[in-house]
Amino acid sequence: MKFMKLGSKPDLFQSSGENTRYVAAELATDIVVNVCNIKFYLHKFPLLSKSACLQKLVSSLFDDSSNEIEIHDIPGGPGAFEICAKFCYGMTVTLNAYNVAAARCAAEYLEMHESVDKGNLIYKTEVFMDTSIFRTWKDSIIVYQTTKSLLPWSEELRIVNRCLDSIASKASMDPSRVEWSYTYNRNKLPSENGIESPLYNGVRKQLMVPKDWWVEDLCDLPVDLYKKVITLIKAKGKVSFHVVGESLKAYVQRKLKKDSEDDVKIRSLIETIVFLLPTEKNSVSCDLLIQLLQESVRLDCGGTRRDELFKRIGQQLENASVADLVNLDVDLVQELVKIFMMQDQVADHGDQHEFLEVKFVDSAAKVKVAKLVDCYLAEIAKNPDLPLSKFIDLADMVSPLSRPSHDGIYRAIDMFLKEHPEISKSDRKRICRLMDCRKLSADACMHAIQNERLPLRIVVQILFFEQIRATSSTGSRSHGSSRSITTNTEEEWDSVPTSEELKTLKGDLASLRIKDGENSNQRPKGMQMSSRILSKLFSSKVKDSDNESSETSESPTSTNARETKSTTPSRSGRYSTS
Repeated sequence: MKFMKLGSKPDLFQSSGENTRYVAAELATDIVVNVCNIKFYLHKFPLLSKSACLQKLVSSLFDDSSNEIEIHDIPGGPGAFEICAKFCYGMTVTLNAYNVAAARCAAEYLEMHESVDKGNLIYKTEVFMDTSIFRTWKDSIIVYQTTKSLLPWSEELRIVNRCLDSIASKASMDPSRVEWSYTYNRNKLPSENGIESPLYNGVRKQLMVPKDWWVEDLCDLPVDLYKKVITLIKAKGKVSFHVVGESLKAYVQRKLKKDSEDDVKIRSLIETIVFLLPTEKNSVSCDLLIQLLQESVRLDCGGTRRDELFKRIGQQLENASVADLVNLDVDLVQELVKIFMMQDQVADHGDQHEFLEVKFVDSAAKVKVAKLVDCYLAEIAKNPDLPLSKFIDLADMVSPLSRPSHDGIYRAIDMFLKEHPEISKSDRKRICRLMDCRKLSADACMHAIQNERLPLRIVVQILFFEQIRATSSTGSRSHGSSRSITTNTEEEWDSVPTSEELKTLKGDLASLRIKDGENSNQRPKGMQMSSRILSKLFSSKVKDSDNESSETSESPTSTNARETKSTTPSRSGRYSTS
């Protein structure tokens, strides 16, 4: 920290009680200056020789016998006045970043100009700020913080503007030119962890300064001061929006931790950060935006700021994580997914929506969002109070988003069925329609076949498609007949299989895989085994084929006189849960 010493005489100011200050000198004091109820017993001559204001106040005394003057509005209060008084006496005064702004404002108030005395305090403080303070990074920040209590003087004397320009200019500078100290604890540099920089040919190499080196030093600023700094940094246009985003994230994390109990400050923080968000997409991490949205919902912050958060998150929802979303209400997540899905519509109807800059959504982003929602559903499914309708509505929103695997939605469905065992058969069928059995992995299929919570229809469909996949992987051309499989009523399809039936399915499917994988000569036998597996499953449920229900045709094992006997790949399109 820079400092400047003024004067050479010893400091003779002393206290007498809490509200009295005096100069310990042989000559008796002849004036009392009352500053904010603190009385200073001083001498007229040194004070009047440097302060035009005090000259006027003394001359305006009504009674020559009166020696007390009142000063209640001096910027910086009694502390700043004492610095000015010591300077008048020629006593040693040390100026630094913490008191120079107050001394400058107080000197202006007391009219300590060059016209009164050469080398007066106004001149001294200006020289110190221009040659030392504003050339130093941390000192500029400290002075900037002190200006808040000195308003409007600090603004009228341009101390605030000079601090802002100093801070913003240094933050906008090429990192290779940074030669001053700064705080960087988030990801410490090797040298800051006690590791010396490497040597190259006997010369120590200068470590690179990170682009966001300035971020942490601004986190201690009050919200209103921080807003001014970031606004000016953005206006200069030399700092990337990603670095600005990192600054906003670091600031929010610091303030939420510090002011977590002060809802008024948190509300002001949200308003400020949303205002400062860079316009560029993905400039701010999605977890920060979700954190702000969560706080705004808690505080019931309405209006444009909250809408802006919804828009920002929805447009980059693919960058969110389950940990970010899990604390949000399902209705909020639905709104975010809706905004994400609307982006494709905007490409066709851009003149009717506000998201004019969006042209299309990358297919990879769609897959990420679909997987994200699947994982989110699996988490909220653990809530026994979650209505089935909300689960299905959210899952349906991402159903148009194609993803290669449905293991995620299967896991979510299984979790919901586990936590809601009381739901009806029809509701089980509804929720299972969200899943495409053909897109389950082998491991998921094996788990599903043993899953006693799934309707029988789903178990059979999974078995059927797994059998087709196992057979087609060996290039089989021969197919068994499906006519030997009995027809079942809708109630039987929706029933839950017994543990004995599931054990039979598991064992037969394992045998099918082994036999299909041995050699190509065994392929017909493997296909015939599928008929035996399904026949075993329904051996206790044989019904007259003439009594089959209207929905039986949806089953992978239903029989129709018009069906072909071969189970070609083209049939697999019929066997879905819809």
